[in-house]
This record gives sequence, structure tokens and C-alpha cells, in this order.
Amino acid sequence: MRAVDLIQKKRDGEELTAEEISFLIKGYSSGDIPDYQMSAWAMAVLFRGMSASETATLTLAMAGSGDQVDLSPIRGTKVDKHSTGGVGDKTTLIIGPLVASAGVPVAKMSGRGLGHTGGTIDKLESIAGFHTELTREAFLKQVNDIGLSVIGQSGDLAPADKKLYALRDVTATVESIPLIASSVMSKKIAAGADAIVLDVKTGSGAFMKTVEDAEKLAQAMVAIGTEVGRQTAAVISDMDQPLGFAIGNALEVAEAVDTLKGQGPKDLTELCLTLGAHMVVLGGKANSFDEAKELLKRQLENGEALRKFQAFIEAQGGDGSIAVAPEKLPQAPLTIDVKADQDGFVSAIEAEQLGLAAMLLGAGRATKDAAIDYAVGLTLKKKVGEAVRNGDTIAVLHVREDNAAVRQVADRVRGAYDIRAEQPAERPLLLSVVTADGITRYI
Repeated sequence: MRAVDLIQKKRDGEELTAEEISFLIKGYSSGDIPDYQMSAWAMAVLFRGMSASETATLTLAMAGSGDQVDLSPIRGTKVDKHSTGGVGDKTTLIIGPLVASAGVPVAKMSGRGLGHTGGTIDKLESIAGFHTELTREAFLKQVNDIGLSVIGQSGDLAPADKKLYALRDVTATVESIPLIASSVMSKKIAAGADAIVLDVKTGSGAFMKTVEDAEKLAQAMVAIGTEVGRQTAAVISDMDQPLGFAIGNALEVAEAVDTLKGQGPKDLTELCLTLGAHMVVLGGKANSFDEAKELLKRQLENGEALRKFQAFIEAQGGDGSIAVAPEKLPQAPLTIDVKADQDGFVSAIEAEQLGLAAMLLGAGRATKDAAIDYAVGLTLKKKVGEAVRNGDTIAVLHVREDNAAVRQVADRVRGAYDIRAEQPAERPLLLSVVTADGITRYI
């Protein structure tokens, strides 16, 4: 078998066999197949696509290229949640304890942030004493004991995907939906969950800019999950503006605490209840989505979700008192108001620009090894559809000092707001749900 023949076969629109795909992934992982041949194959996939069977085979080949987590010692159906990334997305901090409090075990591996999107691990590490590295035995025991653990992702999880993604990033082949789907799902499958709920973002702050493309990606990922025997559901949600009001590590933890108290932003609360309800159904703790959602609402109202969050923080060495006193989280010494320069309505907010603004303040990483400041970031005071007057505060920067660089960030934040004379039509947060049975659209 030769790589050049498989490149030609895919170039001509033919379907590769499981043996051929396995040959490509093993050869590329070992270095026997060079970058130039693998990039040619990726470009052929970009133009010709892959069948559901091919994509599932590719996913399993990449999942099998490194460590595979065995969660079988954990009692119950383990349900994982994955977001395709967004600005202000702190859903794992809320959904983990919320779903665990309803009896569904959550054993999650998460990553750090890079660029304009924040990482769950960074947010958790803003809590004093919290540690994200546990032994396998401690990780499994904690989930059995309290129903929840979140740790840093293993460096050996789907290494073939990591190598292929780096190649795609420099060969203009990132946009291939089968390759994106297999990249996401290879890590989820290697992480060992029995069922997977996906939050697929669409809009200006997301990789998938249109609902149509987001649904295609969701369908591809659900098909992979179904093909390999994992129950999978995907929710398409809007990322045309940040989720909630807080952007920045400690700021987002504080907002997560508010949400677990039942006092969080409406959009963040609704998304967490929706994703969590799908997890509860797949976890076998409710017979329908509506029943699951009502169960989770009660867990917020009766304080069980917040108590689970505190137990989770303390189990991993963190200061659990932040669940009742979030002011103990790192706080920047200075705030700077960003003011509107005209009257009107907020017509749009470029979420990606606000994510970049938070990164420039020090809340995120421009490079993998960069240090971050847990205290800095920004909070939004106005969101899409709200009226503003010239001089109103639209956002607040949380910073270490006031200098020229910070003022440039303030200008970037102001520029991310599109203020117009007419109030925009309301855009729903939840757009559609994709399961093995098809697509259900909210709009």
C-alpha cells in the first residue's frame, strides 16, 4: 500500500477502506508518511469530503493513536460535554456540578485557552489551591465519591489528531467538516465517556460563522458518535455575542457561582439548562428533555448544584468558600469604564474582538507557553438589543494599571460594539438540536 495511491483515490472521489485510513494515520504518526503527502490527502478530503463510515474510521484511528481512558470503574452512564469554543463560555463550570447533582457522573478532561477563547482549566486554576492534575486512581475515585472531576487533558490523548491539526493549520485545510468532526470526536472518544453532548457555536465569535455550516458539523459529529456506539446529541447555539457578561478567568468563575445560585445571566442559564438536560436524558436520569430540564431547575433552586460545586472544588484542593464568597477570587486593582460615543441600540457585538481584548489584557495566551493573569478581563454592561446613550458605560475593563496599551484595548472594545439608530430583531440563543434522528430547529 502506498500513500500516493490513497491520495489519488481520494482526489478522484472514491471511498477509502478502514485499512487504508488506518495505514495513513499510523504512517503519518510514525513519520513514515511525510507532511507533503498528508497535506495533499487533507486537501483532497477538503474538496471531495468523506462518507460517514470513513469519518468514523478516521476518528477511531486517531483516538487509538495514543492513550484511551477507561472509565468503566465509574458507576453509571458517563456523559461528556464539549463546546466548539466561544467567548465567555464558562458552561463546564456550571454544567459539571449541576448535572452531577442530578445523579449523572461527569468525568471530564479539559484544555487550556489559546487565542481569543478561554480554557476551563485556566478558569479553575484561578481558584486558590485548586489542582487539575490527578492520578487516574484519584480521578476515578473522586467521580465515584462525589460524581464530578475535571482534570487537564493528557498530552498523549489522540496525538495523531494533534499532529494532523497542526499540519491543517498551515495548509489551508482546517475548514473541512469531516476533518473538524473527527478531530473533536477522536479526543472525546479517547476520553472514555459513554455518551457525548456537543455545544456547537455559530456566529461572529465562533469558527462556524453560519447556522448551516454549524448544523453540517453537528450532523457529522453525531454520525461519528452513532457509528462508534456512543449516544451523541448536539445543540447549535449563538455566538454572535459573548455568553453571559464576564470574560476573563476569575471573573467567569464568579459568574458561574452566580448562575449556580440561580442568579446568573439569562442566556448562560438557559444554555446550561439545555445542555445539561440532554446530558441527564443520555445519562438515564430522566425520560424526556422537559423532565430533565425541570429537574435541573430544582437543583439550582434548592442549592444542590452549588453545594456540589463547593464539594468539587474542595475535593481538588481548592478554596471551596468561593462558592459563598466569590469576592475571594483574584481581583484586579483597577477598573476602567468603556463608554458609548453615540445614542442608539446595540445592533451587534464582535465577540472575537472582545475575546482578543481580554487576551491583550493578560487573561489569555497569544502563545502556548505564555503566562496569564487570572484577575484581569472585562465585563459587559450592554448587550445586543439594549438602548444606549452617548456616555453610557458599555463595558468595564479589569486591569492592573492604566496605560497606553490598556487604552488601546478600550478602543478595541468600543469598536466591537455596533450601535445603530434602530433596535435589531431579537436573535435566539438556541438555534437547533441535532440527534441521530435528525434536526429539530427552534427558528
